[in-house]
Amino acid sequence: MKLHIKNGHLIDPANGIDGKNDLYVADGKVLAVGSAPAGFVADQTIDASGLIVSPGFVDLSVRLREPGYEYKATLESEMQAAMQGGVTSLICPPDTDPVLDEPGLVEMLKHRARGLNQAHVHPLGALTVGLKGQALTEMAELTEAGCIGFAQAEEPIEDTNVLLRAMQYAKTFEYTVWLRPQDAHIGRGGIAASGPLASRLGLSGVPVMSETIALHTIFELMRATGARVHLCRMSSAAGIELVRSAKKEGLPVTCDVGAHHIHLTDADIGFFDSNARVTPPFRSQRDRDAIRFGLLDGTVDALCSDHTPVDDDEKLLPFGEASPGATGLELLLSLSLKWADDYASTQDTGKVRPLARAVARITSDAARVAGLDAGTLSVGAIADVCLFDPEARWTVEASALASQGKHTPFLGYNLAGQVQTTIVAGHVAYQR
Repeated sequence: MKLHIKNGHLIDPANGIDGKNDLYVADGKVLAVGSAPAGFVADQTIDASGLIVSPGFVDLSVRLREPGYEYKATLESEMQAAMQGGVTSLICPPDTDPVLDEPGLVEMLKHRARGLNQAHVHPLGALTVGLKGQALTEMAELTEAGCIGFAQAEEPIEDTNVLLRAMQYAKTFEYTVWLRPQDAHIGRGGIAASGPLASRLGLSGVPVMSETIALHTIFELMRATGARVHLCRMSSAAGIELVRSAKKEGLPVTCDVGAHHIHLTDADIGFFDSNARVTPPFRSQRDRDAIRFGLLDGTVDALCSDHTPVDDDEKLLPFGEASPGATGLELLLSLSLKWADDYASTQDTGKVRPLARAVARITSDAARVAGLDAGTLSVGAIADVCLFDPEARWTVEASALASQGKHTPFLGYNLAGQVQTTIVAGHVAYQR
């Protein structure tokens, strides 16, 4: 299939392209940008007038809920949600049932995903067997099966010796360890950010020190081992500042934040809205603003959807009993653009346009963090492309979401940014 995408405004942060350009695709790869190659005859021409043409989005945290939690979501529903959200490459955590700690499970998941011929699925293997924080998994075998890194999902390792050994082993083979910084004991069982609001609502709290204590431990182990670590879903101003210092020191660390955390605070819990029950919890406005600025200055490397579909039976409960999580695949673009628009009018964003900066955080920057050959429209690259209208507005309603998980704190919001076409490896996988 030969594609000619014409009249679009092409944004490719990896190559510094931000302007009107045509894109030519053949044999599943980018053939040319700008002028047509000699003798090129398109099988299909897509008019992208008024649209942004960008690399397909790379999402660093997507729970597909398979295997084991098909009652919450299926691979079919979530892959369709990815297509509607312009996400062509996604990384899934290992906290399935059974846990992704054996090569056969990883191979099965990748085989199922390939059969759907939609987004590229890149699993994270479990760092410890069963995520129990005791015995290390066979990382080499899991890597051969297709894992791109190793994580504990939401299960902290209590024994620091185990984490030390895991990072030593990972360094030996240059694997990346993905960790969400949280102390194994402080804040355990908490359901809201510690502070005045949690106290008034009578909700058990998760203090900022749960994140910062874990970060201090991780950075000490990085200094001792040299292991590369990616920090998942940072949530506090103090945590962001520690990461900033670690990067200045030269530690091989990267981090991401969830798209909902750059807009909402603990005040958005409102009258115990269970849709705002997420992990980590929403924190203060000061924390949110620090995250937003960290995303701007590069301390935060990437933005992810933290897509965690939850069914009605587990969400339509009192706040303290509801399962944490929110759907996010189809909101990643709109929430990224909202962040860019907010900063365009309040900050000196330098030479890079806010829109291009937002696109970078969910394409080339996210791909770099994950070590993927994705997030770019370089000639010869796999032709994963998203065409979207940055001005089109839509209202977030359950009926508008392809994901089986219909719960998000943004229900009822009117947002800008709508995906019109998603192309995966040169084939049109979705058109609005």
